[in-house]
Amino acid sequence: MNRNLLKNKKNKVIAIVGATASGKTAYAVELAKEINGEIISADSRLVYKGFDIGTAKPSPEEQDGIPHYMIDIVEPEYEYSVALYKTEAEKHIQDILSRGKMPIVVGGTGLYVDTLLRNFDIPKIKPDKKLREKLNTLTTDELYKTLDNLDKEAPSFINFNDRRKLIRAIEIIQVTGKSLSESRKIGDSKYEVEWIGKNFDRKTLYERIDKRVDLMVKSGLVEETKNLLKKHGEIPNLCGTIGYREMLSFIKGEISLEDAKNILKQNTRRYAKRQLTWFRRNEEIKWDIYPEKLRK
Repeated sequence: MNRNLLKNKKNKVIAIVGATASGKTAYAVELAKEINGEIISADSRLVYKGFDIGTAKPSPEEQDGIPHYMIDIVEPEYEYSVALYKTEAEKHIQDILSRGKMPIVVGGTGLYVDTLLRNFDIPKIKPDKKLREKLNTLTTDELYKTLDNLDKEAPSFINFNDRRKLIRAIEIIQVTGKSLSESRKIGDSKYEVEWIGKNFDRKTLYERIDKRVDLMVKSGLVEETKNLLKKHGEIPNLCGTIGYREMLSFIKGEISLEDAKNILKQNTRRYAKRQLTWFRRNEEIKWDIYPEKLRK
């Protein structure tokens, strides 16, 4: 066989993506059992220790003996970046491959998934000093709303309270005239990726989201939020994460628990919609198709 062909052959990686509450984790665990795989999380909030109930982090029981990586790796004070995620996740992919197993990347953070597997390149835009000065006069809430008006997808992967990233995102969009996803360049992937998308019809997905929120609160989301607040204070990653943000408003006495739950359900539905919008741009994704050829 031609040595160059052997040299250029890419390693296989499976990606399971989709909206929150679409059953990605359970599906991935069952698939991993079938094909001798191990799971690499692609969720920007699962990296944080202590963010358990509020992020629907898979419990040891849900992981069911399948190794999971990129979960519980840093404290919430740490601002984990997509660049660092790519570096660490690639190490896990190589390690899994070296042991003859199949890497399965699972998650709903589109930026993490595409940076890792589609080799997204962040646009190099020079800082606009005047624009930044103007944006810095806005409140964080105003910055978030400005970004949302410019690009409905962008808020799904930028921390609500991270002013620096909010301003940078607005700057890139205004300079390029494109959404963040459109202005990012897709390079040549290191891997041969099989894309699997998990989803339900809207009504079913929203019902699943509502049930998940009710279960989160029943399982101790308020208590978890109080404990995180006591341990870490009102840090950006806590205040800006869906689930904790709404419970903090309840804890402060700003809204009732029932209102907090309803707002959380609404915010999660909006987030799911943005996730699906992101992933549907990837024409390689086969939605709800089980990879029969990979069964033993």
